[in-house]
Amino acid sequence: MNIGLFTDTYFPQVSGVSTSTQILAQQLEAQGNNVYIFTTTDPKVKRSQYGRGPEKNIYRFSSIPYTGFKDRRITFRGFFEAIEIARTLRLDIVHTQTEFSLGLMGRITARELKIPLVHTYHTMYQDYTHYVMNGRLIKAGGVEVIIRAFLKSVNGVIAPSQRVYDTLRGYGVSAPMPIIPTGVSFPKNQLDRSAELRKELGIRPKQPVILSLGRVAFEKNLEELINILPDVIDRFHNVILVVAGDGPAREELTEHARALGLAKHVKFVGMVEHKNVYSYYRMADVFASPSTSESQGLTFIEAVNANRPFVAMPNLYLQQITKSKMIGTIVENNEEMAQAIEYYLADAKNKNKDHDCQEVLREVGAEKFGEDVLRFYTQIIAEYRPPHAKDTDEPTDDEIGYARQLLGRLPLPKVAKRRILKGKKEVDSNK
Repeated sequence: MNIGLFTDTYFPQVSGVSTSTQILAQQLEAQGNNVYIFTTTDPKVKRSQYGRGPEKNIYRFSSIPYTGFKDRRITFRGFFEAIEIARTLRLDIVHTQTEFSLGLMGRITARELKIPLVHTYHTMYQDYTHYVMNGRLIKAGGVEVIIRAFLKSVNGVIAPSQRVYDTLRGYGVSAPMPIIPTGVSFPKNQLDRSAELRKELGIRPKQPVILSLGRVAFEKNLEELINILPDVIDRFHNVILVVAGDGPAREELTEHARALGLAKHVKFVGMVEHKNVYSYYRMADVFASPSTSESQGLTFIEAVNANRPFVAMPNLYLQQITKSKMIGTIVENNEEMAQAIEYYLADAKNKNKDHDCQEVLREVGAEKFGEDVLRFYTQIIAEYRPPHAKDTDEPTDDEIGYARQLLGRLPLPKVAKRRILKGKKEVDSNK
């Protein structure tokens, strides 16, 4: 099977979507399929690298940073080139991972080639509208209208969690929709540099450490983790909160910690190289996240892989994998979060913990993820009936409506809006 994955974010950009897309591509290829990734350009990837090494089977289209979300990008040209590339590759199915520019590109490509379109809904956008002009352009209530418009003509949707499934059904999305959690793949014999990391960060060997790892953004509610720190300090006087990652909230959170007199108890270490992620979990005694915006939460699985317990807010997916207190604890409020963190810092141990972790990792493994997605592709292709609309290079009314509702209202350069809305014939020389 020839499969096209369309995503606005891909490595070297680090995000849950890029990780999910990469794992899916690897698993589909392991099952004998050909996978091609259509994505944005990135300043860290030189044009001379295109089509070579790690960039093999990756097609990048000219892009600009997305307003309000500078480390994410949006494509504004190459729509017709993408169609020709997909036709040359003889794609059997298009799978979009985004509702933005590459998502629209994937929709148009699938329609022009008369092949089925599947979409994964990764992000609960009602939690992220503040990134677009502080929520003045797109309100949380407007997300439903926009997403329903985008998903109106897809042949199938993948929901990574029960929460996503319930949300989309609530929006009126009627397409076939299995719940397929993103699979997780970890290399064997991972290098544990936790002792070295403690030395580098000035943390003593037995000093209690709470870890927060991920994008440092406002919707992650990290200020709540800082707010409960004084309660934890009352019992563990030398506790350290390590915040690993970067994002738009870092500066404000640094000031918040300083204002509370917690500067010596909170360490912001910035972006962490992927090869060091495992060691950061191993360095900590507990991983904690007060975020309520997670559709799945791969960071929690990373903690399980490192045999470290997590503390999290209610999440249907996490509730399913939290089989014992040694795996993690789901809490309802700040007080319960502080109590759970203190429980783990007290070094409560269970001889069955490693067994519990391995059981969870088997259930969320990457191999099962790839098998479930491929099974869904096969079902969608078997049931697919090409639309009867006449051939045309112009976007459909649905596509124009969607673009005007979302892309047309974003603060992009006029030329970018014009190309996206009208599908202007621009041929890139990226490949």
